[in-house]
Amino acid sequence: MTNNTAESFFSKWKNNPSLAFKETVEENSEIRNWILSRNGFRNGEDLQHYLKDKNTVLDAGCGNGRVTALLKMYASENCRITGIDLVASEIAKENFNGIPNTFFYSKDLLADLSDLGKFDFIYCQEVLHHTNDPKRAFLNLVSLLDNGGEIAIYVYKKKAPMREYADDYIRSQIAGLSYEDAMKVCYSVTQLGKELHDAGIKVNVPAVEVLGIEKGEYDLQRFIYHFFLKCFWNDQFNFHDNAVINYDWYHPQNCTRHTLEEIEGWFHDAGLEITQSYVDFYGITMRGKKK
Repeated sequence: MTNNTAESFFSKWKNNPSLAFKETVEENSEIRNWILSRNGFRNGEDLQHYLKDKNTVLDAGCGNGRVTALLKMYASENCRITGIDLVASEIAKENFNGIPNTFFYSKDLLADLSDLGKFDFIYCQEVLHHTNDPKRAFLNLVSLLDNGGEIAIYVYKKKAPMREYADDYIRSQIAGLSYEDAMKVCYSVTQLGKELHDAGIKVNVPAVEVLGIEKGEYDLQRFIYHFFLKCFWNDQFNFHDNAVINYDWYHPQNCTRHTLEEIEGWFHDAGLEITQSYVDFYGITMRGKKK
């Protein structure tokens, strides 16, 4: 990572080591259901069925280990689960203290990873777009797949033009700020998101193709969030944690956005068969198998 990105995420995890951990493993939480559904799983049992024959699993860019914990819940008892992260591996290791068959290492996704061995399943989501070269990092991970192994990624999608402009403007204003000062800005953005959510207003909007707006009925906060400004708010998190999620979006300078055709091209170039593809307002989730 260049610029402030490594420092940005180090500050995030150092100050919030348990961020979204409970919500990710909690039955029927919104964030857990989002992770499962975008990856093609209806529930935990679906994920368990998928993982039952996986002996080696890698969570690449594991952060504090929250998704590693979800994978651990549903993998077989003998499955070896490895987490790697450039800045947060020690935090994940502490969160997994005493849990067997889990291993964490400090690794750069663009560096030589061959000492990790081969994997039946690699999960790398909300990570590649923060590297200097997302496609090269992806191909580097693909090289770790065992025969018949699968990789599942999630990258940010290119969004509506007004949202892209506002996001990049705020990012440019706070990129040089310390964690504490950047969080002050994110508190105000978060308060806006909360007020829009609490208003409980529904709006019916026409399609406005020039602005990338899709026709439909939207909650007011989600309408602004989808098309104009990331002002994240979720009642399942406290105010501070909502602000950290906004910080996660705005503070790191490495933050690429992609198209579906581009990501399909990555998988094609890697010789992978696409087995799952899902696009929402925020990103692109794709899973592919090594032929």
